[in-house]
Amino acid sequence: MTLTAPATGAQRAASRLATPWWREAVVYQVYIRSFADGDGDGTGDVTGLRARLPHLASLGVDAIWINPWYPSPLADSGYDVADYRAVEPLFGDLEQATAMIAEAHGLGLRVILDVVPNHLSDEHAWFQAALASAPGSPERARFIFRDGRGETGELPPNDWTSHFGGPAWTRVVEAVGDDAHPAGQPGQWYLHLFNTKQPDVDWTSEDVRAEYDDVLRFWFDRGVDGFRIDVAHGLTKHADLPDTGVLENPHRPFGAGDHPFLDRDDVHEVYRRWRAIADSYDDPRVFVAEAWTGDPVRLGLYLRPDELHTAFNFDFLVSAWREPELRDVIDRTLAAHRAVGAPPTWVLSNHDVYREVSRYAREQDRPQLGGEEDFAGRPADLELGLRRARAAALLMLALPGGAYVYQGAELGLPEVEDLPEESLQDPVWFQSGGERRGRDGCRVPLPWSGAEAPFGFSERADGAAPTGAPWLPQPASFAGLTAADQDGDPTSTLELYRSALSLRRSLEALGDGAMAWVESADGSLDGVLAFTRDPGFACWVNLSERPVTLPCGAEVLLASDDLEDAADGGLLLPVDTAVWVRR
Repeated sequence: MTLTAPATGAQRAASRLATPWWREAVVYQVYIRSFADGDGDGTGDVTGLRARLPHLASLGVDAIWINPWYPSPLADSGYDVADYRAVEPLFGDLEQATAMIAEAHGLGLRVILDVVPNHLSDEHAWFQAALASAPGSPERARFIFRDGRGETGELPPNDWTSHFGGPAWTRVVEAVGDDAHPAGQPGQWYLHLFNTKQPDVDWTSEDVRAEYDDVLRFWFDRGVDGFRIDVAHGLTKHADLPDTGVLENPHRPFGAGDHPFLDRDDVHEVYRRWRAIADSYDDPRVFVAEAWTGDPVRLGLYLRPDELHTAFNFDFLVSAWREPELRDVIDRTLAAHRAVGAPPTWVLSNHDVYREVSRYAREQDRPQLGGEEDFAGRPADLELGLRRARAAALLMLALPGGAYVYQGAELGLPEVEDLPEESLQDPVWFQSGGERRGRDGCRVPLPWSGAEAPFGFSERADGAAPTGAPWLPQPASFAGLTAADQDGDPTSTLELYRSALSLRRSLEALGDGAMAWVESADGSLDGVLAFTRDPGFACWVNLSERPVTLPCGAEVLLASDDLEDAADGGLLLPVDTAVWVRR
């Protein structure tokens, strides 16, 4: 390889100033309930987050995304919002949240919040008003209420099922009746594609559209830099609410744009309106979409210049740890994003899927779809899983565009797969009748320090002992994985992330831009992902079954694990290892 001089700090700074921050940002996901507990009650909160902001700044991320912190009955961990303009008292208050935003900005961290526009809590004032009003009222028009089928309306309006299991419709007893719906009797049904306590709103209602416009402005005016949009692909529904009986999997978009309730073409009207709001600020605000489309081209439609800025790349997340699948996903992703002028946003895990250490610990003979149903009963080698997860992190951070890091990934945490049944809180567990354990295993509170629970998770400012146990139990295996244990250890996953993020900021080649695959005519790179980025950078990831010889003269910048010496004096890249080199 020929060596290229690295960009100077001034050159790199100039390049970054010319690129909008969101095109290449690394964003850290804060699942606030499990990040850090500052008042000792066992639940993460704003006080704990404020105390740990220096950890995030030292990690080297550019922004934080905070899962919902709004007032909520917590039937679905805050995704059942009762008030969008306040903070859940368990987590703190609006004054503390505003102070946290300012403190994050002072450390150079942008702040992204979650917005949940598909549904509200059944305890939201709007839904309570709908229940107290007659069918056909303006209050009910904000939601999707329908008469049932059958002789007396005793059957749901259609065959839709909840993403969490069970029917997607619940029948109400009418408080205010009419001739067709007597008061005090079972009447209409309301749609909830998730929990029964999460009624879907109706996006044909101008009340709904205006309300969310105002919610965005409320937080933008308080300094929030952007929003992650929950279920961004699911807001609008077919006007006729047709049955899904003909669909093999009614909860997966099929790519045609006319699914009854997912990835519909008319959803894009919402995002054009939102983009105009974001662009109206002197420092334009940004959006990232949680949009499961199953098709990079369909995903690209959300990222047209007058719509959203970025979207999570879930095809990358669910890919098996195999070279052909990953290469194909990367190629299709880059092509689809290039067509609309948007940067890809790579992600390996989040609060809804198995942690990557545990996904990669299994045989990679199928897509890793993220739920426990994909992994139950399959042997796991966590040492192997961690090795692969470390390599995957370097792959992700070297690809063009931005990336999201789920809290605990920087510590190499595995999924907690043996939570006692009595501790489970995910509605998936309850709505599936105990057939699916749900997502609690990736939401266990973080270990910060110490040799036993609560591992520094609950630390009161006054030094007093915690008053409550962590809301989900932490396993004894967290000992040795704490942030304190890994701090300063050059072999630790925490220090690998710090080094990678520091290099990412200093190297002109990384972040937004293009890449080119390194090809081999002799088959020596079969099973290897190797690509270059200009100026002077290459990433190699060995997913084959044998060590691979690195090019002569390669100057190693960072490796996910130890490299080996080759017989000719060069270097070998071991299996399930990634390396960054200067060329």
